[in-house]
Amino acid sequence: MNQLNKDHAMIVRTQQPLNMGTPLHLLAAQRLTPTPLFFVRNHAPIPIIDPNTYRLTVDGLVDTALSLSLNDLRTRFESHRRVEATLQCAGNRRTELIARAPIPDELPWDTDAIGTATWEGVRLRDVLEAAGIKDSAGHIAFVGLDQVVKQDKAFGFGGSIPLDKALSDEVLLVHTMNGEPLPMEHGYPLRVLVPGYIGARSVKWLSRITIQAEPSDNYYQAHAYKLFPPSVDERSVDWSGGVMLDHLNVNAVIFTPMHDETLRAGKTRISGYALTGHGRQLTQVCVSADGGARWHTITLEPRPAQEVWSWLFWETDLDLPTGSHEIVAYAVDSAGDQQPSEVDAIWNFKGYMNNVWHRVPVQCT
Repeated sequence: MNQLNKDHAMIVRTQQPLNMGTPLHLLAAQRLTPTPLFFVRNHAPIPIIDPNTYRLTVDGLVDTALSLSLNDLRTRFESHRRVEATLQCAGNRRTELIARAPIPDELPWDTDAIGTATWEGVRLRDVLEAAGIKDSAGHIAFVGLDQVVKQDKAFGFGGSIPLDKALSDEVLLVHTMNGEPLPMEHGYPLRVLVPGYIGARSVKWLSRITIQAEPSDNYYQAHAYKLFPPSVDERSVDWSGGVMLDHLNVNAVIFTPMHDETLRAGKTRISGYALTGHGRQLTQVCVSADGGARWHTITLEPRPAQEVWSWLFWETDLDLPTGSHEIVAYAVDSAGDQQPSEVDAIWNFKGYMNNVWHRVPVQCT
């Protein structure tokens, strides 16, 4: 587990800490993202962990604190639970917000900070129940073994999720990704998987689980990953306010045609993915070839419950005459949530949660 196995086509955003994205055409190639092509988001150097001495601590509002080895996790708990889930960084599609106004000190993710894999591990619920959950519990906090340095203080990346989410079947302590041992850059030997939430809640290199009454006070829960309205900027922000990020919002992105591609006029295949949170179904994808003046609606069939945590691939054919066109797509989910049309409605100075209509200009000859 000491060697990275990443494809040379990956987009390197930073070397240290390592942050890498997946080119959109490679995401489009298959519904499950191969591990060498799966995006990497880190806030600190990747820790090297000895699996023989590794321990997971479970404490806080528990009847019995636990210290679990990897063998304990595999032998004491059912360890073959499998979930197919899409992970997405909260900053995915940030470049579209940067085009409206600068967003300094944040990674300029385009459409590359997303991927879908199969994940296997132990249900978090089973481990929490083994420790015993006290009645005053409300949130489950996680801390990793990486060491972030902020204002001369070193600490592990962390965050939390509400207790009801933690007790759901899909939330796992993961040791396997796409049928292979979890790679070091993806959290070896153990990470949390929180399907339907921003990627930051799926804490890697998991060291400690704390059952507590309130959300985590870790910097990345209480400060960094917060959403503010467009009127707030880095000069006016009150960090005690804002919304702690959790569920992914409904989103659709166009795979083909590519941005500024020159096409032959006529019947053209339009394809992409759609995604939503809360375990909801996706019901429609709406596609336009003229910037939103006229729409073609793709009605989506309900998916089995085990598939709602992953993206859905869609495609349709539209007739494109000679000239310039703006291909546009948006998705609708089973709660009626759909994407806003313009960046102005959702712009925020951290560049989070962009889900405006995806727009792709093309030229037909």
